[in-house]
Amino acid sequence: MTDIVDELQWRGLLAHTTDEEALRAVLSAGPVTYYCGFDPTAPSLHVGNLVQLLTMRRIQDAGHRPLALVGGATGLIGDPSGRSSERQLNSTEVVAGWVKRIQEQVSRFLSFEGENAARMVNNLDWTGPMSVIDFLRDVGKHFPVNRMLAREVVASRLEAGLSYTEFSYQLLQSMDFLELYRRHGCVLQSGGSDQWGNLTAGADLIRRVTGKHVHAISTPLLTKPDGTKYGKTAGGAIWLDPELTSPYAFFQYWLNVEDGEVGKLLRTFSFRSREEIEELEKQSADRPAARIGQRALATELTTLVHGAGETDKVIAASAALFGQGGLDSLDERTLAAALAEAPQGSAPAGELPPVADLLVAAGLCKSKSEARRTIAQGGAYLNNAKVEGEDAVPTAGDLLHGRYLVLRRGKRNLGSIAVG
Repeated sequence: MTDIVDELQWRGLLAHTTDEEALRAVLSAGPVTYYCGFDPTAPSLHVGNLVQLLTMRRIQDAGHRPLALVGGATGLIGDPSGRSSERQLNSTEVVAGWVKRIQEQVSRFLSFEGENAARMVNNLDWTGPMSVIDFLRDVGKHFPVNRMLAREVVASRLEAGLSYTEFSYQLLQSMDFLELYRRHGCVLQSGGSDQWGNLTAGADLIRRVTGKHVHAISTPLLTKPDGTKYGKTAGGAIWLDPELTSPYAFFQYWLNVEDGEVGKLLRTFSFRSREEIEELEKQSADRPAARIGQRALATELTTLVHGAGETDKVIAASAALFGQGGLDSLDERTLAAALAEAPQGSAPAGELPPVADLLVAAGLCKSKSEARRTIAQGGAYLNNAKVEGEDAVPTAGDLLHGRYLVLRRGKRNLGSIAVG
């Protein structure tokens, strides 16, 4: 057993606790059962959920027993927290499919073997059979409406509109904690700080119904210096599903974080020791151009989420695109994902246009005359080979996987052409 509270505090992962002193005593007395919930309101979890998954794993590594709840019931409703408008409801069939996908994602981050093996649970198992009358009598009677109305998430939505469906979400999540307490002896719930009202409501319900005291902790919302959430980009969320966010795009996201954020992100996501992280912070500060901390973060997280094999492919692709390896050794999926992160043009199948035209089509040059000058000055590359003639034309044999041409202007300006 390790002092997980101190560990979470050092990593900046403890925003709130219901009673820190009592929690320390419970955790140090022996293994406890704890849970965190994930709602299937999308086909995949995202980087924000990764904070909770890795926090669960840290607590498990400290000797405690996790319950991973994928909400087949609450996923049909959706938490109103952090939303300014009503959530669109998904069909029972869609949500059931998402439950299976998210259960598989969650299972990769926890250990389901040993004395403190994790267990997967679904709140539809106890919510589905319950009648409306039983729900109102056994759960609803313990929730004063005036206190529910005072919650920030409710108060902020009253003017814009909040349905009774979303208003009732707090009751459903609270009932989950009570049910897991009864079924598995669960005495701790974790979640993001935007869930704090739901977390404490569950602990309060257990106290009202059983007279027993349980605990809740929350992690801070992970935000960038401009206040926006990590894991959000102009193109949307950074998903954990490789079909929604490719391993290459995932790696590049972490590789490109700001220097001042590296230490915080390593403490949040990395399983390296305190000494290792502090050394990486020092090296990053001494040599910011080398992006040592970012590379360590990107490598570790991509390996955690997608596996070492995919990480190796990503690193090889990144090196090959900038002339440090053979492009023809990259599989088509990895190459396509890598090229999708750079400016991309297209050309019809058949006779290919000159490289000068392709440089313009790929957005690397503004005009054909500029492209020809770039070639004449030795600054244009096709599939990592310097283009020697201003009138050079690629052949079908240059097409990677039968459809891609990789163009580069200088050392760092990358673009591509998709043919067909």
